[in-house]
Amino acid sequence: MDSVQKAINCFYKNKAIHLEDLKDLVRIPSVSFPGFNPQWVRDAALATAQLLEKRGFTNVAILELEGAHPAVFGEVQVDSKKPTLLLYAHHDVQPSGEEEKWMSSPFAPQERQGRLYARGSADDKAGIIMHTAAVSSWLESGQKPPVNIKLFVEGEEEIGSIHLASYLQKYRSLFDADALILTDTSNYDTGIPSVTTSLRGLVSLEVEIKALDHSLHSGMWGGPIPDPALALSKVLGSLVDEEGRIALDGITKDVLALTAEEKKDIESLPFDRKLFAKQASLFEGAQILGSEKNSYEWIWRKPSLTINAIQVSNRKDARNIINDKAWAKLAIRIVPGMDAHKTLRILKDEIKKRVPWGLSVQFFHESASPAWITDTKHPVFAVAKKSFIKGFGREAFFIGCGGSIPFVEPFATALGGIPALLIGVEDPYTNAHAENESLCLSDWEKSIVSAIDLYQELSHVL
Repeated sequence: MDSVQKAINCFYKNKAIHLEDLKDLVRIPSVSFPGFNPQWVRDAALATAQLLEKRGFTNVAILELEGAHPAVFGEVQVDSKKPTLLLYAHHDVQPSGEEEKWMSSPFAPQERQGRLYARGSADDKAGIIMHTAAVSSWLESGQKPPVNIKLFVEGEEEIGSIHLASYLQKYRSLFDADALILTDTSNYDTGIPSVTTSLRGLVSLEVEIKALDHSLHSGMWGGPIPDPALALSKVLGSLVDEEGRIALDGITKDVLALTAEEKKDIESLPFDRKLFAKQASLFEGAQILGSEKNSYEWIWRKPSLTINAIQVSNRKDARNIINDKAWAKLAIRIVPGMDAHKTLRILKDEIKKRVPWGLSVQFFHESASPAWITDTKHPVFAVAKKSFIKGFGREAFFIGCGGSIPFVEPFATALGGIPALLIGVEDPYTNAHAENESLCLSDWEKSIVSAIDLYQELSHVL
């Protein structure tokens, strides 16, 4: 029996223990958003550090930075002559959302029909356990891993990794590595492993249109007095065309075109529009926008605009009034080739131009983070693609991701431009960030088996 199979057998022997490790972590409501108890995030960091020590990591440390949620570091040093992998995951989670929409308590993990339901079950505490299970399976099988391992578990990913650059600066000496593996992305579908090679960036802002010093009786004043809610609606509706595509001059001219190889990759993916609609929970009769044969082409490599929230008075207190102001939060997902700050500037300028009736407009909480794309010619990508055969019985696809992970590019750049492999355990049914987040347990197991093999294969090309 070869060394990889010994480690895999060890994983299967201890699979239930690793699943309990995951359940223990998701019981901690480690929401990193302002207004939530920061002690829970600290508790998650402490639990992660204890887990790393239990699973054989050494030099385990809680990394602190003033004003930041704590991160965790651990390593397994094998041989200074062997290559080093830097593994990444995060222990903070999103708020639970509307708890009445959860089928079970968001921080009480429950298994149903082959999935584990809980906030953080997939995003990204499953990523932490994917790393600890793969590494400890090598160690517990009586073998050293074929590469040196470093593991960094962040505590602020869900709030934009706002202190990551400072962490990298303060603890730079800890992070030297030959390749980076980040487990915070999704597979194309259940049973279909994937390596993410591009990410959309995110440009967002809040806009407020104001007409009055205070709200007015709609019967006494309605008609000649401009309604800021109508004004906001007109503006927001004008930002996209009939197909839902962004209708702002100059905003898409820098979009990076797909290469012939990328087009081939997308065409090779299985895609069914009815299944896509089902995965999105789209109501029957609602139209899927765009003319693309595979809608993921838009999601991965074309920009989109979304209205995240609107507020005009409130649903509970809806009165017969002309509201004094109307507010919305909106965001553009940008793609490789687009400049985040240029996009933000264009968006603001166009909104100002389109506000009717001379009403005032203000912007708040502006942010702009870049898109990311990597060159898959480095041999680590071919190796990663094939390593998934071990767990899934098929090669991985190279895919894009419609979401944004702002730290990926600065993280890889700060480490000298080392290749970054983005793999994960989410799928179209995971519902990350929303209610009833869940993890496909069979894919989680297959991903760990593939990671065990990946360490071996990477040792030959780094």
